[in-house]
Amino acid sequence: MLHTVNKSPFEKNSLETCLRLASAGNAILLFEDGVYGAVKGTRFEPTVSNALTNNKVYVLVSDLEARGMNTDNVIDGIETVDYAGFVDLVADNKSVQSWL
Repeated sequence: MLHTVNKSPFEKNSLETCLRLASAGNAILLFEDGVYGAVKGTRFEPTVSNALTNNKVYVLVSDLEARGMNTDNVIDGIETVDYAGFVDLVADNKSVQSWL
């Protein structure tokens, strides 16, 4: 399953809920304002880093860049994807759970 989070973890608890409920082996994609959850040095870094032990976490690089950040700001272990990679993630997973 692919879980998508597009809300900032500073405004909604979507990311924390997603990480708590995602099964081992599920993929998690952070896009739009959800990319703030992929940034080093925030209070969410330990939770996201812990999730990387059981899940692959991805961030949409164009949304990261649109918010003035780059891949240097991303927590180690999170993979960056472009729009084609986003489409591949959707196609490679049987279902998608959007966390709003």
